[in-house]
Amino acid sequence: MTTGVRRRMGVEERKRQLIGVALELFGERSPEDVSIDEIASAAGISRPLVYHYFPGKQSLYEAALRRAAEELTARFTEPHEGPLGARLHRVMVRFFDFVDEHGPGFTALMRGGPAAGSGTAVPALIDGVRQAAYEQILAHLGVRQPPARLELVVRSWVSLAESTALLWLEGRRVPRAELEWQLVHDFAALVAVSAAYDAGMARILLDIAANEPPDGAFADLVGRLGGLGGERTPPPPVPAQQPRRAPATRQV
Repeated sequence: MTTGVRRRMGVEERKRQLIGVALELFGERSPEDVSIDEIASAAGISRPLVYHYFPGKQSLYEAALRRAAEELTARFTEPHEGPLGARLHRVMVRFFDFVDEHGPGFTALMRGGPAAGSGTAVPALIDGVRQAAYEQILAHLGVRQPPARLELVVRSWVSLAESTALLWLEGRRVPRAELEWQLVHDFAALVAVSAAYDAGMARILLDIAANEPPDGAFADLVGRLGGLGGERTPPPPVPAQQPRRAPATRQV
């Protein structure tokens, strides 16, 4: 981390600087292990000046988490072009980029952390990230008013991605690239299982499959399941985007 150099800044510029410094420090260590003195030193200002812009460490912590939540939310934004499996994989790569770069900060955001006491804005920030991810997936599926089973599938998958990332950070015992593909396959599996119980979900599954290339992510899952007991194959490359027919309009 680069130590800040003293120079005059406007109020908003200084706040942005302090939030950036705090986010960097919280991304390296747990928030309770970071002091205001460290933040001040890294920003190149005095401790009292930090308190001039933020009333305390808690408010600076929440501002840093708000910045992290905004950045994490942006990782789920993906153009609605190409096969769904390839889109989800690109989202997972960006998601794990964030997790890898801001491990302790990601953990603090998702688990609240000791610094996030009751009555703070942290739970609302977490819910906002989850809701944004949920809405992005529905948009990729072309569904505005999801039936109950689809809502269950998408929210379960968002929660699975979160818990997988948190567990991965504890020891990184599974290669990251494999987890990125596994989560894409997890989404397909959740939809497929739900489709076995509901005709509406079956139509959604068929629409997804109709727009997947033969060598795409979801076809790879079928091949892996069919080859259980054989030699494990590496994750597939990201399928090239090719023009494909638009999914049929449906009422849901």
